[in-house]
Amino acid sequence: MSEFGVRLDDSTVQFERILPGPIEKVWAYLADSDKRGEWFTTGALPAKVGETFEMTFHHADYSPHKSPPPPGYENVDREPQVMTSTLLAVEPPHRLAFTFGKPIADGQYTEVEFRLTPQPDGKIKLTLTHSRLPDRKYALNISGGWHSHLAMLQDKAEGKVPPSIWDVWRQVDGVYDKRYS
Repeated sequence: MSEFGVRLDDSTVQFERILPGPIEKVWAYLADSDKRGEWFTTGALPAKVGETFEMTFHHADYSPHKSPPPPGYENVDREPQVMTSTLLAVEPPHRLAFTFGKPIADGQYTEVEFRLTPQPDGKIKLTLTHSRLPDRKYALNISGGWHSHLAMLQDKAEGKVPPSIWDVWRQVDGVYDKRYS
């Protein structure tokens, strides 16, 4: 399994990670606002599928290690960014799906799905699929972001202190452009 995402088709990217179990621990990193906020976003999940909720990104909070954000990302590091999403599926502790970001066209949104699958060795395979991507440019941007956020999750789940998310982002900057050509 590669740490890099793959482009399944023109509108879908997918990432896989193997994380230490048990599955309830990994599920908490997806469903619990505080745990999710350690690597991605805070925000309580709604009670029912179809309801909206807010997720707040604050990249400066993911690690005690700091590095300057790349040009164009200064505001994401300085102040929290809020995104409204709609819950599409919640099946504890195996599946979580929601809309992501601003509408891409005619009220359509991209969609993110996490699936957790127990492995024979007690570890958990996390599969993240981001679908309904409008174009290659969006796929490139989102892939670098997911790669970096999942690196934060991997370290947190393994009990490690992650580097600055921007250091991870810089390591993969341009990589997906080559991988998706």
